[in-house]
Amino acid sequence: MSAYLFVINLCVVVIISFFFNLLAKKTNIPSVLMLILLGLGIQQVLNYFGIKPEYFNTLEVLGIVGLIMIVLEAALDLELKREKWPIIWKSFVIAFVSLVLSSVLITFVIQLFIQNLDFLSALIYAIPFSIMSSAIIIPSVSNLSKEKREFMIYESTFSDILGILFFYSLIENINANGAGEVAFALGGNIFLTLVISVVLSYALIYLIQNIRTEARFFLFLAVLVLLYAVAKLFHLSSLLIILMFGLLLRNHKVLLWGKLERWLDDEAIDGLFENFKMITVESSFLVRTFFFVVFGISLSLSTLENWKVWLMSGLFLVILYVIRYIMFYAVERRDIFPQIFLAPRGLISILLFFAIPDDFKVPEFESGALLVIIICSSLIMAWSLISESTNKKSNNEIVDGGNSIGS
Repeated sequence: MSAYLFVINLCVVVIISFFFNLLAKKTNIPSVLMLILLGLGIQQVLNYFGIKPEYFNTLEVLGIVGLIMIVLEAALDLELKREKWPIIWKSFVIAFVSLVLSSVLITFVIQLFIQNLDFLSALIYAIPFSIMSSAIIIPSVSNLSKEKREFMIYESTFSDILGILFFYSLIENINANGAGEVAFALGGNIFLTLVISVVLSYALIYLIQNIRTEARFFLFLAVLVLLYAVAKLFHLSSLLIILMFGLLLRNHKVLLWGKLERWLDDEAIDGLFENFKMITVESSFLVRTFFFVVFGISLSLSTLENWKVWLMSGLFLVILYVIRYIMFYAVERRDIFPQIFLAPRGLISILLFFAIPDDFKVPEFESGALLVIIICSSLIMAWSLISESTNKKSNNEIVDGGNSIGS
Protein backbone atom coordinates (compact mmCIF):
# COMPACT_ATOMS: atom_id res chain seq x y z
CA MET A 1 0.00 0.00 0.00
CA SER A 2 1.42 3.39 -0.99
CA ALA A 3 1.93 6.12 1.62
CA TYR A 4 -0.69 8.34 -0.05
CA LEU A 5 -3.28 5.56 -0.04
CA PHE A 6 -2.52 4.84 3.61
CA VAL A 7 -3.02 8.52 4.53
CA ILE A 8 -6.28 8.60 2.57
CA ASN A 9 -7.53 5.56 4.50
CA LEU A 10 -6.64 7.14 7.85
CA CYS A 11 -8.50 10.34 6.93
CA VAL A 12 -11.57 8.40 5.76
CA VAL A 13 -11.66 6.49 9.08
CA VAL A 14 -11.54 9.76 11.06
CA ILE A 15 -14.33 11.29 8.94
CA ILE A 16 -16.48 8.18 9.33
CA SER A 17 -15.86 8.23 13.10
CA PHE A 18 -17.05 11.85 13.25
CA PHE A 19 -20.34 10.88 11.59
CA PHE A 20 -20.59 7.87 13.90
CA ASN A 21 -20.49 10.33 16.83
CA LEU A 22 -23.30 12.38 15.31
CA LEU A 23 -25.31 9.21 14.68
CA ALA A 24 -24.66 8.05 18.25
CA LYS A 25 -26.11 11.27 19.67
CA LYS A 26 -29.23 10.87 17.52
CA THR A 27 -29.77 7.14 18.09
CA ASN A 28 -27.99 6.48 21.44
CA ILE A 29 -26.13 3.58 19.79
CA PRO A 30 -22.52 3.77 21.10
CA SER A 31 -20.10 5.02 18.44
CA VAL A 32 -17.53 2.55 19.78
CA LEU A 33 -19.74 -0.33 18.65
CA MET A 34 -19.88 1.16 15.15
CA LEU A 35 -16.08 1.56 15.12
CA ILE A 36 -15.54 -2.10 16.03
CA LEU A 37 -17.93 -3.16 13.27
CA LEU A 38 -16.07 -0.84 10.86
CA GLY A 39 -12.84 -2.59 11.86
CA LEU A 40 -14.42 -5.99 11.23
CA GLY A 41 -15.51 -4.78 7.79
CA ILE A 42 -11.98 -3.58 7.00
CA GLN A 43 -10.68 -6.96 8.19
CA GLN A 44 -12.85 -8.74 5.61
CA VAL A 45 -11.57 -6.45 2.85
CA LEU A 46 -7.95 -7.09 3.87
CA ASN A 47 -8.58 -10.85 3.95
CA TYR A 48 -10.08 -10.67 0.46
CA PHE A 49 -6.88 -9.11 -0.86
CA GLY A 50 -4.70 -11.47 1.17
CA ILE A 51 -3.28 -8.76 3.44
CA LYS A 52 -2.54 -9.89 7.01
CA PRO A 53 -0.88 -7.04 8.94
CA GLU A 54 0.25 -7.41 12.56
CA TYR A 55 -1.65 -4.94 14.74
CA PHE A 56 -1.01 -5.98 18.33
CA ASN A 57 1.82 -3.51 19.08
CA THR A 58 -0.21 -0.70 17.49
CA LEU A 59 -3.23 -1.71 19.57
CA GLU A 60 -1.20 -1.74 22.77
CA VAL A 61 0.31 1.72 22.18
CA LEU A 62 -3.06 3.20 21.18
CA GLY A 63 -4.61 1.63 24.25
CA ILE A 64 -2.06 3.15 26.63
CA VAL A 65 -2.37 6.65 25.12
CA GLY A 66 -6.15 6.26 24.92
CA LEU A 67 -6.35 5.25 28.57
CA ILE A 68 -4.36 8.34 29.62
CA MET A 69 -6.47 10.67 27.47
CA ILE A 70 -9.77 9.20 28.64
CA VAL A 71 -8.90 9.40 32.35
CA LEU A 72 -7.61 12.95 31.85
CA GLU A 73 -10.80 13.88 30.00
CA ALA A 74 -12.89 12.37 32.80
CA ALA A 75 -10.88 14.16 35.50
CA LEU A 76 -11.39 17.49 33.73
CA ASP A 77 -15.14 16.84 33.92
CA LEU A 78 -15.18 16.11 37.67
CA GLU A 79 -16.14 19.06 39.82
CA LEU A 80 -15.21 18.76 43.50
CA LYS A 81 -17.84 20.61 45.49
CA ARG A 82 -19.43 19.93 48.86
CA GLU A 83 -22.87 19.43 47.27
CA LYS A 84 -21.43 16.74 44.97
CA TRP A 85 -20.18 14.59 47.85
CA PRO A 86 -23.25 12.26 47.81
CA ILE A 87 -22.65 11.49 44.11
CA ILE A 88 -18.94 10.90 44.74
CA TRP A 89 -19.26 8.46 47.63
CA LYS A 90 -22.20 6.57 46.14
CA SER A 91 -20.50 6.14 42.77
CA PHE A 92 -17.29 5.01 44.49
CA VAL A 93 -19.07 2.42 46.63
CA ILE A 94 -20.99 1.00 43.67
CA ALA A 95 -17.85 0.90 41.49
CA PHE A 96 -15.70 -0.74 44.20
CA VAL A 97 -18.16 -3.34 45.47
CA SER A 98 -19.36 -4.21 41.94
CA LEU A 99 -15.76 -4.72 40.81
CA VAL A 100 -14.90 -7.03 43.70
CA LEU A 101 -18.10 -9.10 43.65
CA SER A 102 -18.15 -9.39 39.84
CA SER A 103 -14.50 -10.48 39.75
CA VAL A 104 -15.01 -13.17 42.38
CA LEU A 105 -18.21 -14.61 40.86
CA ILE A 106 -16.83 -14.52 37.30
CA THR A 107 -13.75 -16.33 38.62
CA PHE A 108 -15.95 -19.22 39.79
CA VAL A 109 -17.66 -19.34 36.37
CA ILE A 110 -14.29 -19.50 34.61
CA GLN A 111 -13.19 -22.34 36.90
CA LEU A 112 -16.43 -24.13 36.07
CA PHE A 113 -15.64 -24.05 32.34
CA ILE A 114 -11.86 -24.55 32.55
CA GLN A 115 -11.02 -27.46 34.79
CA ASN A 116 -7.95 -27.49 37.08
CA LEU A 117 -7.50 -23.71 36.83
CA ASP A 118 -6.47 -22.24 40.18
CA PHE A 119 -8.42 -19.35 41.74
CA LEU A 120 -5.80 -16.61 41.27
CA SER A 121 -5.20 -17.43 37.58
CA ALA A 122 -8.94 -17.38 36.95
CA LEU A 123 -9.23 -14.10 38.89
CA ILE A 124 -6.65 -12.48 36.59
CA TYR A 125 -8.92 -13.31 33.65
CA ALA A 126 -12.05 -12.21 35.53
CA ILE A 127 -10.92 -8.66 36.39
CA PRO A 128 -10.95 -7.27 32.79
CA PHE A 129 -14.57 -8.41 32.42
CA SER A 130 -15.53 -6.61 35.65
CA ILE A 131 -14.37 -3.10 34.69
CA MET A 132 -16.70 -0.55 33.11
CA SER A 133 -15.49 1.44 30.11
CA SER A 134 -15.34 5.19 30.61
CA ALA A 135 -14.23 5.36 26.95
CA ILE A 136 -17.74 4.27 25.97
CA ILE A 137 -19.77 5.78 28.80
CA ILE A 138 -18.44 9.36 28.81
CA PRO A 139 -19.35 10.18 25.18
CA SER A 140 -22.61 8.21 25.41
CA VAL A 141 -24.34 9.84 28.41
CA SER A 142 -24.47 13.42 27.12
CA ASN A 143 -28.28 13.26 26.78
CA LEU A 144 -28.91 12.16 30.37
CA SER A 145 -29.84 14.58 33.14
CA LYS A 146 -26.91 16.42 34.74
CA GLU A 147 -27.03 14.36 37.96
CA LYS A 148 -27.16 11.00 36.17
CA ARG A 149 -24.46 12.06 33.72
CA GLU A 150 -22.11 13.13 36.52
CA PHE A 151 -22.81 9.93 38.44
CA MET A 152 -21.89 7.78 35.44
CA ILE A 153 -18.71 9.80 34.79
CA TYR A 154 -17.60 9.37 38.41
CA GLU A 155 -18.52 5.67 38.53
CA SER A 156 -16.86 4.72 35.24
CA THR A 157 -13.71 6.65 36.16
CA PHE A 158 -13.54 4.99 39.59
CA SER A 159 -14.14 1.59 37.96
CA ASP A 160 -11.27 2.16 35.50
CA ILE A 161 -8.81 3.24 38.18
CA LEU A 162 -9.77 0.64 40.78
CA GLY A 163 -9.81 -2.13 38.18
CA ILE A 164 -6.33 -1.27 36.90
CA LEU A 165 -4.98 -1.06 40.46
CA PHE A 166 -6.59 -4.40 41.33
CA PHE A 167 -5.26 -6.11 38.19
CA TYR A 168 -1.64 -4.98 38.38
CA SER A 169 -1.45 -5.33 42.17
CA LEU A 170 -2.62 -8.93 41.88
CA ILE A 171 -0.07 -9.75 39.17
CA GLU A 172 2.83 -8.03 40.94
CA ASN A 173 2.05 -9.56 44.35
CA ILE A 174 0.70 -12.95 43.34
CA ASN A 175 3.57 -14.68 45.15
CA ALA A 176 3.10 -12.67 48.36
CA ASN A 177 2.62 -14.50 51.64
CA GLY A 178 -1.02 -13.89 52.46
CA ALA A 179 -3.59 -11.16 51.93
CA GLY A 180 -2.02 -8.93 54.59
CA GLU A 181 1.21 -8.59 52.66
CA VAL A 182 -0.72 -7.84 49.45
CA ALA A 183 -2.83 -5.19 51.23
CA PHE A 184 0.30 -3.58 52.74
CA ALA A 185 2.06 -3.49 49.36
CA LEU A 186 -1.01 -2.03 47.65
CA GLY A 187 -1.58 0.59 50.37
CA GLY A 188 2.06 1.68 50.28
CA ASN A 189 1.97 1.86 46.49
CA ILE A 190 -1.12 4.05 46.43
CA PHE A 191 0.16 6.35 49.22
CA LEU A 192 3.53 6.86 47.51
CA THR A 193 1.88 7.50 44.15
CA LEU A 194 -0.55 10.01 45.66
CA VAL A 195 2.29 12.00 47.26
CA ILE A 196 4.24 12.03 43.99
CA SER A 197 1.08 12.89 42.03
CA VAL A 198 0.24 15.91 44.17
CA VAL A 199 3.77 17.32 44.01
CA LEU A 200 4.10 16.75 40.26
CA SER A 201 0.64 18.15 39.50
CA TYR A 202 1.29 21.44 41.32
CA ALA A 203 4.74 21.71 39.70
CA LEU A 204 3.37 21.05 36.20
CA ILE A 205 0.57 23.60 36.52
CA TYR A 206 3.01 26.20 37.87
CA LEU A 207 5.31 25.59 34.89
CA ILE A 208 2.58 25.52 32.24
CA GLN A 209 1.09 28.85 33.36
CA ASN A 210 4.49 30.50 32.89
CA ILE A 211 5.27 29.09 29.45
CA ARG A 212 4.06 31.36 26.63
CA THR A 213 4.99 29.31 23.55
CA GLU A 214 2.28 28.07 21.19
CA ALA A 215 2.98 24.33 21.50
CA ARG A 216 2.87 24.10 25.29
CA PHE A 217 -0.26 21.96 25.53
CA PHE A 218 1.06 19.05 23.52
CA LEU A 219 4.36 19.47 25.35
CA PHE A 220 2.59 18.82 28.63
CA LEU A 221 0.55 15.99 27.19
CA ALA A 222 3.87 14.40 26.24
CA VAL A 223 5.16 15.03 29.78
CA LEU A 224 2.06 13.37 31.27
CA VAL A 225 2.44 10.32 29.03
CA LEU A 226 6.14 10.18 29.96
CA LEU A 227 5.34 10.34 33.69
CA TYR A 228 2.72 7.61 33.28
CA ALA A 229 5.14 5.30 31.46
CA VAL A 230 8.04 5.91 33.88
CA ALA A 231 5.80 5.39 36.92
CA LYS A 232 4.51 2.16 35.37
CA LEU A 233 8.08 0.90 34.96
CA PHE A 234 8.56 1.49 38.71
CA HIS A 235 5.28 -0.41 39.40
CA LEU A 236 3.51 2.67 40.76
CA SER A 237 -0.22 3.33 40.32
CA SER A 238 0.60 5.76 37.52
CA LEU A 239 -3.00 6.43 36.52
CA LEU A 240 -3.35 8.41 39.76
CA ILE A 241 -0.83 10.94 38.40
CA ILE A 242 -3.06 11.63 35.42
CA LEU A 243 -6.19 11.77 37.58
CA MET A 244 -4.64 14.15 40.11
CA PHE A 245 -3.36 16.53 37.42
CA GLY A 246 -6.80 16.68 35.78
CA LEU A 247 -8.59 17.17 39.11
CA LEU A 248 -6.23 19.97 40.12
CA LEU A 249 -6.57 21.76 36.78
CA ARG A 250 -10.39 21.50 36.98
CA ASN A 251 -10.68 22.34 40.71
CA HIS A 252 -7.73 24.64 41.38
CA LYS A 253 -9.89 27.12 43.30
CA VAL A 254 -10.85 24.37 45.76
CA LEU A 255 -7.45 22.67 46.01
CA LEU A 256 -5.22 25.74 46.40
CA TRP A 257 -4.31 27.03 49.83
CA GLY A 258 -1.57 28.99 51.61
CA LYS A 259 1.39 30.01 49.45
CA LEU A 260 0.02 28.01 46.53
CA GLU A 261 -2.65 30.68 46.04
CA ARG A 262 0.08 33.27 45.48
CA TRP A 263 2.18 31.06 43.20
CA LEU A 264 -0.65 30.00 40.92
CA ASP A 265 -2.73 32.54 38.98
CA ASP A 266 -6.48 31.79 38.94
CA GLU A 267 -7.17 33.63 35.68
CA ALA A 268 -4.23 32.02 33.89
CA ILE A 269 -5.28 28.55 35.04
CA ASP A 270 -8.87 29.17 33.93
CA GLY A 271 -7.60 29.91 30.43
CA LEU A 272 -5.34 26.85 30.55
CA PHE A 273 -8.26 24.66 31.56
CA GLU A 274 -10.43 25.73 28.62
CA ASN A 275 -7.66 25.12 26.08
CA PHE A 276 -6.49 21.90 27.70
CA LYS A 277 -10.04 20.59 27.81
CA MET A 278 -10.56 21.22 24.10
CA ILE A 279 -7.27 19.55 23.12
CA THR A 280 -7.92 16.58 25.41
CA VAL A 281 -11.39 15.97 23.98
CA GLU A 282 -10.08 16.18 20.40
CA SER A 283 -7.12 13.89 21.14
CA SER A 284 -9.33 11.37 22.95
CA PHE A 285 -11.63 11.24 19.94
CA LEU A 286 -8.72 10.53 17.59
CA VAL A 287 -7.04 7.87 19.75
CA ARG A 288 -10.35 6.18 20.60
CA THR A 289 -11.25 6.05 16.90
CA PHE A 290 -8.09 4.24 15.82
CA PHE A 291 -7.98 1.98 18.89
CA PHE A 292 -11.41 0.44 18.34
CA VAL A 293 -11.03 0.24 14.56
CA VAL A 294 -7.68 -1.57 14.95
CA PHE A 295 -9.27 -3.81 17.59
CA GLY A 296 -12.02 -4.72 15.13
CA ILE A 297 -9.46 -5.45 12.41
CA SER A 298 -7.42 -7.71 14.73
CA LEU A 299 -10.36 -9.78 16.02
CA SER A 300 -10.60 -13.48 15.23
CA LEU A 301 -14.25 -14.35 14.56
CA SER A 302 -13.55 -18.09 14.49
CA THR A 303 -13.68 -18.19 18.31
CA LEU A 304 -17.38 -17.27 18.17
CA GLU A 305 -18.16 -20.71 16.71
CA ASN A 306 -17.61 -22.28 20.14
CA TRP A 307 -20.93 -22.59 22.04
CA LYS A 308 -19.05 -22.47 25.36
CA VAL A 309 -17.98 -18.91 24.56
CA TRP A 310 -21.61 -17.82 24.28
CA LEU A 311 -22.73 -19.71 27.39
CA MET A 312 -19.84 -18.40 29.51
CA SER A 313 -20.38 -14.84 28.21
CA GLY A 314 -24.09 -15.09 29.00
CA LEU A 315 -23.32 -16.07 32.61
CA PHE A 316 -20.85 -13.19 32.86
CA LEU A 317 -23.55 -10.73 31.74
CA VAL A 318 -26.08 -12.11 34.22
CA ILE A 319 -23.58 -11.71 37.05
CA LEU A 320 -22.64 -8.16 36.03
CA TYR A 321 -26.21 -6.84 35.80
CA VAL A 322 -27.63 -8.69 38.81
CA ILE A 323 -24.84 -7.31 41.02
CA ARG A 324 -25.36 -3.88 39.48
CA TYR A 325 -29.09 -3.96 40.20
CA ILE A 326 -28.51 -5.03 43.81
CA MET A 327 -25.90 -2.31 44.37
CA PHE A 328 -28.02 0.47 42.87
CA TYR A 329 -31.08 -0.68 44.80
CA ALA A 330 -29.08 -0.76 48.06
CA VAL A 331 -27.17 2.51 47.62
CA GLU A 332 -29.16 4.75 45.28
CA ARG A 333 -32.67 3.22 45.77
CA ARG A 334 -34.55 5.68 43.57
CA ASP A 335 -34.54 6.60 39.90
CA ILE A 336 -32.01 3.90 38.97
CA PHE A 337 -32.97 3.57 35.30
CA PRO A 338 -31.12 3.61 32.92
CA GLN A 339 -27.97 3.61 35.11
CA ILE A 340 -28.19 -0.08 36.02
CA PHE A 341 -27.89 -0.97 32.33
CA LEU A 342 -25.04 1.45 31.60
CA ALA A 343 -22.14 -0.95 32.16
CA PRO A 344 -20.32 -1.42 28.85
CA ARG A 345 -16.95 -3.12 28.63
CA GLY A 346 -14.36 -1.66 26.28
CA LEU A 347 -10.88 -0.17 26.15
CA ILE A 348 -9.70 -1.10 29.66
CA SER A 349 -11.04 -4.64 29.37
CA ILE A 350 -9.23 -5.10 26.05
CA LEU A 351 -5.98 -3.60 27.37
CA LEU A 352 -5.88 -5.72 30.52
CA PHE A 353 -6.96 -8.91 28.75
CA PHE A 354 -4.02 -8.66 26.35
CA ALA A 355 -1.71 -7.55 29.18
CA ILE A 356 -2.04 -10.87 31.03
CA PRO A 357 1.54 -12.20 31.44
CA ASP A 358 2.50 -15.32 29.49
CA ASP A 359 2.95 -17.23 32.76
CA PHE A 360 -0.77 -16.88 33.49
CA LYS A 361 -2.22 -17.27 30.00
CA VAL A 362 -4.62 -20.16 29.51
CA PRO A 363 -4.90 -21.51 25.94
CA GLU A 364 -8.36 -22.90 26.69
CA PHE A 365 -9.77 -19.43 27.39
CA GLU A 366 -11.30 -18.12 24.15
CA SER A 367 -10.79 -14.41 23.47
CA GLY A 368 -14.18 -14.42 21.68
CA ALA A 369 -15.80 -14.03 25.11
CA LEU A 370 -14.33 -10.53 25.28
CA LEU A 371 -15.91 -9.57 21.96
CA VAL A 372 -19.30 -10.98 22.99
CA ILE A 373 -19.25 -9.07 26.30
CA ILE A 374 -18.22 -5.80 24.63
CA ILE A 375 -20.89 -6.00 21.93
CA CYS A 376 -23.70 -7.27 24.19
CA SER A 377 -23.04 -4.77 27.00
CA SER A 378 -22.91 -1.94 24.43
CA LEU A 379 -26.21 -3.08 22.89
CA ILE A 380 -27.83 -3.27 26.33
CA MET A 381 -26.61 0.26 27.05
CA ALA A 382 -27.95 1.45 23.67
CA TRP A 383 -31.36 -0.09 24.39
CA SER A 384 -31.55 1.54 27.84
CA LEU A 385 -30.54 4.99 26.49
CA ILE A 386 -33.05 4.74 23.65
CA SER A 387 -35.78 3.73 26.14
CA GLU A 388 -34.86 6.64 28.41
CA SER A 389 -34.99 9.06 25.48
CA THR A 390 -38.37 7.69 24.35
CA ASN A 391 -39.81 8.00 27.87
CA LYS A 392 -38.59 11.60 28.09
CA LYS A 393 -40.28 12.50 24.82
CA SER A 394 -43.51 10.80 25.90
CA ASN A 395 -43.52 12.66 29.23
CA ASN A 396 -42.82 15.98 27.51
CA GLU A 397 -45.68 15.39 25.07
CA ILE A 398 -48.04 14.59 27.96
CA VAL A 399 -46.95 17.78 29.81
CA ASP A 400 -47.32 19.88 26.65
CA GLY A 401 -50.72 18.35 25.96
CA GLY A 402 -51.81 19.08 29.50
CA ASN A 403 -50.67 22.67 29.25
CA SER A 404 -52.54 23.10 25.96
CA ILE A 405 -55.75 21.77 27.51
CA GLY A 406 -55.30 23.95 30.57
CA SER A 407 -54.86 27.07 28.49
